[in-house]
Amino acid sequence: MTDHSNEQTDPSAIKDPDEWVTGDEPPTAAQESYLATLAREANAELPDDLTKAEASKRIDELQAETGRGR
Repeated sequence: MTDHSNEQTDPSAIKDPDEWVTGDEPPTAAQESYLATLAREANAELPDDLTKAEASKRIDELQAETGRGR
């Protein structure tokens, strides 16, 4: 049996948030919490009406700004 626990996810397997079936839904609680943390660290403001897909994109942007998550 092979241990795959340390393997990275294939980046080509990650679906673009614009293509998510649930992308128009409200962000998850985890997204909202992490966004709040990132926004605080980046001194950024967040709109109240983000969708799940928009939240995902904003997380990526704020991670780049703060150096977190990558």
